[in-house]
Amino acid sequence: MNIVQAVILGLLQGATEFIPVSSSGHLVLVPWLLGWDEPGLVFDTVVHWGTLVAVVAYFRHDWPTLIGAWLRGSVRREWDDPDARLMWLLIVGSLPAAIIGFLLEDFFESLFGRPLWVSVFLLVTAALLALSERLGHRTRAMEDLNRTDAVIIGLGQAAAIAPGISRSGSTLAAGLLRGLERAAAARFSFLLSTPIILGAGLFKMLDLLDTPDPLAQAPMLLAGFLAAAVGGYLCIRFLLRYLQRGRLYPFALYCAAFGSFCLLVAIAR
Repeated sequence: MNIVQAVILGLLQGATEFIPVSSSGHLVLVPWLLGWDEPGLVFDTVVHWGTLVAVVAYFRHDWPTLIGAWLRGSVRREWDDPDARLMWLLIVGSLPAAIIGFLLEDFFESLFGRPLWVSVFLLVTAALLALSERLGHRTRAMEDLNRTDAVIIGLGQAAAIAPGISRSGSTLAAGLLRGLERAAAARFSFLLSTPIILGAGLFKMLDLLDTPDPLAQAPMLLAGFLAAAVGGYLCIRFLLRYLQRGRLYPFALYCAAFGSFCLLVAIAR
């Protein structure tokens, strides 16, 4: 891998982690289409930390408020504070992906080496986005979120462990199908991404202990990290503004087109 490839893949990770078109799918399919070497565990870990920096930086004022309210609620055994309640819902929503990812780790890892299946999952993402846009009522605000919503959105996040299923896309779709407004679904989706990206990053760090000389490609790692962090931050900002009025259909069309193209290439090869 060279610096240019590292920047391109870092930008892909940062952008597609939050834009609903699947970061994992793009990190599998783009190098495969271009004939590049696989980025490897070290690079994958570093760009994931880049996206974590992006989402924490964007919501830097939200997390201290949410955690502080939750801690006060835990001490007082009172959960009337909306921020404390939202923090509980984020914890509940994070559990499905943590449990399913732990139990089915080997199965999901095997999918990363199968471009054909990744292409099919991109088509699933397209269908989810279009379906949620078509059927979602979009009448409920963030204050209307409940535990059932959190579990269903969390299950959407768990499904996105499969490469090609967009994490932001599946959680946005689940929120919209539960009747949430676009802005509320997007904010909950991005906040919910923080624990799972952190957990995945820490999990990958454990795997790095078995990797010889992980800093041998320091310039490429730094380039990928910075590209993922900057790209991720800008894409969070873009999508939250876009969803105030825009629809998910353009992202559905993109996933359908790119997934179909890659599926045909996989079959031909």
